[in-house]
Amino acid sequence: MTAPQLGTLAWVPAADRPDLLADPVAAALPGLTGPAWVAGIDDDLADTAAFGEAYQVPAAASANCVVVAARRGGETTLAACLVLATTRADVNGLVRRHLGARKASFAPQDVAVAESGMAYGGITPVGLPPSWPVLVDAAVAAGELLVVGSGTRGSKLAVPGSVLAALPGAEVLEGLGQPVG
Repeated sequence: MTAPQLGTLAWVPAADRPDLLADPVAAALPGLTGPAWVAGIDDDLADTAAFGEAYQVPAAASANCVVVAARRGGETTLAACLVLATTRADVNGLVRRHLGARKASFAPQDVAVAESGMAYGGITPVGLPPSWPVLVDAAVAAGELLVVGSGTRGSKLAVPGSVLAALPGAEVLEGLGQPVG
């Protein structure tokens, strides 16, 4: 399979470089319905804006994964939301209603890291706990190839949108990603 041309990065099959991935991500690779590539990056450039500028990857080709804590009564459900980097997740509207919660907010950093087994700033929907809903914006699902985290800050994955939409627990939602501004 030919490596993608995306930005200035040298992409290799993710299965060939498990050392660049968080353990849960590497363990999830065999279950993917399609290809995934990985490229090493500078840890300090993991945040979307810095990454895009440094490696010439347009924001429209990147997807952000945010961990949400949805609460109802005394129960908290963790979920992942995957939206294009040009948008932000509608946490207080669509996500809250979809998960049947009274309140939804971004999960605390320490909780997101501990429960996902991934580094903050590198959390990806690939390899999340099977009990987590993975809410995928329709624009992400329709994406030809998108850059997402790898579970670490030292690399990124490139994965077709259709593969992200087919992850365990994934649900594609229209309007999950709202325009920024």
